[in-house]
Amino acid sequence: MTLTDFRTLGRSGLVVSPLALGTMTFGTARWGSDDEVSQAVFTAYVEAGGNFIDTADVYSGGRSEEMLGGYVAARKLRDQLVLATKFGFGAQPGNPNAGGNGRKQIYRALEGSLRRLKTDYVDMYWLHVWDTVTPAAEVLQTLGDLVRAGKIRYFGLSDMPAWYATQLATLAQAHGVPGPIAMQLEYSLVERTTEREHVPAARALGLGVVP
Repeated sequence: MTLTDFRTLGRSGLVVSPLALGTMTFGTARWGSDDEVSQAVFTAYVEAGGNFIDTADVYSGGRSEEMLGGYVAARKLRDQLVLATKFGFGAQPGNPNAGGNGRKQIYRALEGSLRRLKTDYVDMYWLHVWDTVTPAAEVLQTLGDLVRAGKIRYFGLSDMPAWYATQLATLAQAHGVPGPIAMQLEYSLVERTTEREHVPAARALGLGVVP
């Protein structure tokens, strides 16, 4: 397998490399990688043909997005790459609307990510963490509105119960509106819930699984 063995993500037309470049450690010199090392990793990935870059608004306090935005702009690679970022974790202590899955928070988080990434849209927008309180219909409507506005191209769900992904996907299908195309999940030798719960749901709903 090579990074140019492209495939579509879930039941969508979004074409991605089989391995994404995760950038949680970009900009975290104490336990991750400083600017020089991060840029070398990014360069090696894209020069090997990789096109799927994954970050989040909370990675290194936003520094990961800023670095990626600079790398992509410097090499003029925006149209060639699939940029994925995430929202959901609290960003401003004391502000209850600076975290979670509500409409106000999603718009706030996306505006910040777009600014740091130096772009006017993201290809894949992940719900990073399920807040357990925002109605599924509100999340679906908000993300669907952003798809229609061109601010995001697709969206998916990270670290949530399989039943919640099923609820959103079913609501989207029933109402003929944009729905999630993939799930991003923890998967390791000790964490096998994905096999028992998420993979069967993903197959039934046509969602991609990104471990």
